[in-house]
Amino acid sequence: MVRRRLSDDPEVLLHAARRGDREALEALLRSVHGRVLAVCQRMLRDPLDAADCTQEALVRIVRGIDGFDGRSSFSTWCHRVAATTALDEIRRRGRRPMTVPETTTEPASSTTSPEDSVITTDAMRDIGDVLATLPEEFRQAVVLSDVADLDYPTIATLLEIPVGTVKSRVARGRTMLRERIGNHGDGGRRRMGEE
Repeated sequence: MVRRRLSDDPEVLLHAARRGDREALEALLRSVHGRVLAVCQRMLRDPLDAADCTQEALVRIVRGIDGFDGRSSFSTWCHRVAATTALDEIRRRGRRPMTVPETTTEPASSTTSPEDSVITTDAMRDIGDVLATLPEEFRQAVVLSDVADLDYPTIATLLEIPVGTVKSRVARGRTMLRERIGNHGDGGRRRMGEE
């Protein structure tokens, strides 16, 4: 069987997926999988919970794709679905003990030199490790803002807190992250090019 060449344009894939094109739907899900997984990993910290959450988020994306209204980009909407799914999991499980996951990073772009890739990968690993040590309320706010790229009103709705509290938690979480990266030994600053 010869596979046809699909467009890389998310809008084209979205329209085809809505018309029932299974290959387009699979391509669309592959295009957002890494970011959905990253949101789930950063919020849940447990690798098994994050994998389950990612699958659940992808199922929700498929079920809700016809309801996507286009007011945001498709990837932003998918991040929102992932964040909501992760928050549902956090609420469902209560406060059971969590383990710190192995950090994963997205592949470097093809225009990145091998040296830059190592720096980026090392820096991302350090940031992921440090992010996992933040208290949950600050970690959630930073992940929703900086990883899922959601705006403050959306985060406020998801977390069921006032927008001012979101702003405070994001600011405090970022400050804690910077302080901890700076204290994360040699790796924090030098790997991020702040020698």
